[in-house]
Amino acid sequence: MLGHVSFGVADLARSTAFYDATMAALGGQRVWDSAKAVGYGPPGEGDRLALFAQSQAVTPPGRGFHLAFDAPSRSAVDAFHAAGVENGGVDLGAPGLRPHYGENYYAAFVADPDGYKLEAVFQQAVS
Repeated sequence: MLGHVSFGVADLARSTAFYDATMAALGGQRVWDSAKAVGYGPPGEGDRLALFAQSQAVTPPGRGFHLAFDAPSRSAVDAFHAAGVENGGVDLGAPGLRPHYGENYYAAFVADPDGYKLEAVFQQAVS
């Protein structure tokens, strides 16, 4: 249903380093960039997430908002979380099962360098 999501960021270079690492962990990549913006999506496709440098203060949405990315595996969720924390993000929930969301709901949560709340989730049974 969604075409893409855009975030305003305070420091494009800092955010690009964070998202290059976290999106790569999920199989995504930078699909375009310019002096004031960058876009991420599946290889060979258009963007699903765009970041735009802002000259004024950036204020991410408050309680109740987060952006969840589908992960191709539990190990990708783990890698997303590690890459996020290693690249200026804040740990908001280590990788693990969240049975209160679903029997196979495996997720991790980080805030990006501007405070946007992000999740990576894998929801398939592992045999």
